[in-house]
Amino acid sequence: PTAPTSSLPPLARISQHSSAQVQAALDNLRTIYFPPPPPTPARTIKVAKRNPKLAHLIHDASVPDSGYASAEDEEDAEETRDENEELDILRSDAFERAFALKWLTGFAARADLWLDPAACPPADEGPRAALVDAAAALLAAFVGGEPEAAVTRAFSFPFGCSAKEGEEGETISVELNDAPLLSEDHTSVGLQSWASSILLAERMAADPDSFGLGPRPIQAGRRERRILELGAGTGLLSIATAKILERHGETGAKATIVATDFHPDVLANLQANVDANFKWDPVDVRPLDWEHPVYEEPFDVPFDIILAADVVYEPLHAAWIRGCVERLLVKPQGEDGAGGVFWMIIADRPSGRHAGLADTVFEVFPKSGGGEWDLVIVDVEQLEKQDGRGRADEGGYRLFKIGWA
Repeated sequence: PTAPTSSLPPLARISQHSSAQVQAALDNLRTIYFPPPPPTPARTIKVAKRNPKLAHLIHDASVPDSGYASAEDEEDAEETRDENEELDILRSDAFERAFALKWLTGFAARADLWLDPAACPPADEGPRAALVDAAAALLAAFVGGEPEAAVTRAFSFPFGCSAKEGEEGETISVELNDAPLLSEDHTSVGLQSWASSILLAERMAADPDSFGLGPRPIQAGRRERRILELGAGTGLLSIATAKILERHGETGAKATIVATDFHPDVLANLQANVDANFKWDPVDVRPLDWEHPVYEEPFDVPFDIILAADVVYEPLHAAWIRGCVERLLVKPQGEDGAGGVFWMIIADRPSGRHAGLADTVFEVFPKSGGGEWDLVIVDVEQLEKQDGRGRADEGGYRLFKIGWA
């Protein structure tokens, strides 16, 4: 193994290096910092004793040693000890370790350049994508050795007119606890706030009317407004919604907000975030399994607005979500009646294991309806990635407006 500072290819010219070169660099890091466990000692096999009657026929049963064989064994053992000492010194070098971490982080951030079709031969696309995943796994292994701490994140979104005019004015403030991800459970992603939810919350606060969250005229007999969040995670969208409606005086009996998720640890953190933002409970936290939904209270009455952020990270998720939305979104009354709206924002990931999953939304939600009421994509807005927001594999975002047609 060689030191990371001398073996890792320059990131500025990473697209010019071959898959074999990057593979060798990653293998070198793996050998230094995550060597395979030593082989299991060979099982001792008992050998039958020689016949004593034959032993006396041989004066010396030992193998003659010229002196060279034993000397070579000693030299090999000495070389192994020297290599292990050098490896231990290299592994304990804080500067080399920091350089390796910085390189892996930079490689993940430049994944789009590394996978750029202009610089990547078609036959090399698969191996290059696999190397991005391998580098991410190495980076996770580095970080995974140290317990991750929970982080409290404070968000302040400009509200209404002040957001449009760029003036300092009212804001929607939300405080969230981002708990550490469970390394042994990939379904615990909802323990942290994702950039897509931040972008959608920001837009909702800036223009509540466009998302159906503006003030409503008082009308006798008007039912409460019902809002549902799927895959709520830390609860940013639900909490922001409650605070927006609070500005209109629409709380308590005037609105129902239900935040749902699947993972027990995510639900516990979600409830803690709701409690931290309100002295009362404007958000009802409930479990909901998209694959096997149970439509009991409060899911026995449809919702006017359904929200979801970064909820598609497996191939079947979009189809499961469609099934839930078909059942839970208010349907139009009559041919010209207005039905509910489903707002969903998805991160575009051009590389890695989640690459292309945003496209599955188009597969399950068509752009036009059939003979009966059908859920269709009414509008799609492409949002650019902003500096300082989002994971390395996120190239941008798509905001879907889905409704009945």
